[in-house]
Amino acid sequence: MIQTLLIANRGEIACRIIRTCRDLGIRTVAVFSDPDADMPHVKLADASVRLPGASPAETYLRADLIVEAARQAGADAVHPGYGFLSENADFPRAVAAAGLTWVGPTCEAIEAMGSKVAAKKRMAAAGVPVLPELDPETVTSFPVLIKASAGGGGRGMRIVRSAAELPDALASARREAESAFGDATVFCEPLLERARHVEVQVLADKHGTVWTLGERECSIQRRHQKIIEETPSPAVSPEVRKRLFEAAVAAAESIGYVSAGTVEFMLQGDEFYFLEVNTRLQVEHPVTELVYGIDLVEWQLRIAEGEPLPELPAPNGHAIEARVYAEDPAHDWRPASGVLHRFEVPGDVRVDSGVEDGSVVSVHYDPMLAKVIAWAPNRAAAARKLAGALAGSKIHGLVTNRTLLVDILRHPAFVSGQTHTGFLTEHSFDTAIAPKPFALAAALAQAASRRVGALPLGWRNLRSQQPKARYLFGDEVIEVEYDPAQASSDVVLDLGGVRTRFSVAVYGDVVEVDSPLGSVTLRVVPRFPSPESVLAPGALVAPMPGNVVRVSVSAGQSVAAGDELIVLEAMKMEHRVLAPAAGVVSELLVAQGKQVNAGDVLVVVEES
Repeated sequence: MIQTLLIANRGEIACRIIRTCRDLGIRTVAVFSDPDADMPHVKLADASVRLPGASPAETYLRADLIVEAARQAGADAVHPGYGFLSENADFPRAVAAAGLTWVGPTCEAIEAMGSKVAAKKRMAAAGVPVLPELDPETVTSFPVLIKASAGGGGRGMRIVRSAAELPDALASARREAESAFGDATVFCEPLLERARHVEVQVLADKHGTVWTLGERECSIQRRHQKIIEETPSPAVSPEVRKRLFEAAVAAAESIGYVSAGTVEFMLQGDEFYFLEVNTRLQVEHPVTELVYGIDLVEWQLRIAEGEPLPELPAPNGHAIEARVYAEDPAHDWRPASGVLHRFEVPGDVRVDSGVEDGSVVSVHYDPMLAKVIAWAPNRAAAARKLAGALAGSKIHGLVTNRTLLVDILRHPAFVSGQTHTGFLTEHSFDTAIAPKPFALAAALAQAASRRVGALPLGWRNLRSQQPKARYLFGDEVIEVEYDPAQASSDVVLDLGGVRTRFSVAVYGDVVEVDSPLGSVTLRVVPRFPSPESVLAPGALVAPMPGNVVRVSVSAGQSVAAGDELIVLEAMKMEHRVLAPAAGVVSELLVAQGKQVNAGDVLVVVEES
């Protein structure tokens, strides 16, 4: 019996595993890098061990440090979570060599699925439908999808629609794959347009029983990464479901699979093709848990202890999950970092989160803040419940994808089940918001907070001296006039005959305004900005800390609007800095390999 479990992970999955262990009476040990020392998973665990490392990004990838932490804390078992070392076959070997129980599949099963190229050949031999593999150097038929052989999560993936695009796409995919997985091997597959990403959750014990716990549809993706998942799929008929389950069992049995895993497919019409086996728990596993009424982590632990699976439970209802990321959809999904001042999600929903009020979101790791999951008797009710909970959330301090998630869940095409992997390309989502009412609400609330006696700050007895407030909304300066006599901490504005309530929270020079119309982040514009804070016209700054992996221009070069100037790597993904307008590169202030901080000037383009 497992007594003390070390969780070789961080963030929300570490917190989620700890909660199950508490219910089972299992002591938990967390590990942490220096930036994670005050994160919730460290506080929730019964004990924690600091992992020394050359860099925070590499800390959770050191099997030797994690095994030593388990020995030091007296743990007798290790759970890998997902990501990091969870699909590295050398890790369970090191755990077993130390005399510890590994909570997961065998190292042989992990190894068999570690290379997507080898995995596809093995699945084809087992009778599972697969797409043909194309040699990246000789491919002639387009469009194709470049994929990293050693990993997933959208990293190292590129869509290529012509031979002219192929060389740059291959180079970029290989760089990203090497950075994320330590293996630059990539391959190509035919791109299935308007296909669905459908996967089957399997759970297998050590006695030969394999459960198929429904299918999940994960077609709503950005940058080839899932952001909304659900079960069951609105596109899968009983006949297709039967064939999917048979293929998933054949895949699991062909590698002697044990524990929780996922067999992923691309579905087009009634035909499906094998993608990969994720030899670990999936991020989206909560939707399966809510529909089947089980705890997958609990069963991972029981299976590791040798317990057989009982009778397969029956599904009930529908569940949808949305991943809340600290990122800006309007700027190429640019990740955000910094202090999360407030994180609050209302309603009857499940929230799996690795952050809390005051958490610092680091640049070193994936920017996912939380998963919000809604269950209901049917799909329409689940989507409505989830959209309502997200719309009513208060997420202060960081830009997020929350508004986009709400818009997707309420979009007619999503509601009718017409989803596919190109959904966000096919449907435009204008997340622009009119900031003036929010700025007015902020001004009134701030005036009330600075009230002196019965008079708010800025009060004048001359109508010609109407006070004004100025806020920065993105790159736009918003100026509003307000009546100090109406100053109130509880702001209700009459907008075209409709009274609307605004909630205002202030954190230094940052003002967060929430309302039924949406939420905005404003920054107070200083009356007298310091000279060093004023950038030269045409200066393009680093949107986040990162490493310069490519410089695509030189000083004196003419560029057109949208031309690539610099490519930064941050959070294991590449981000392109583009020319905002046609002009000439007058200054180039970085070189390939340079580390930059957010706000550093990278290049200056003088408009022509």
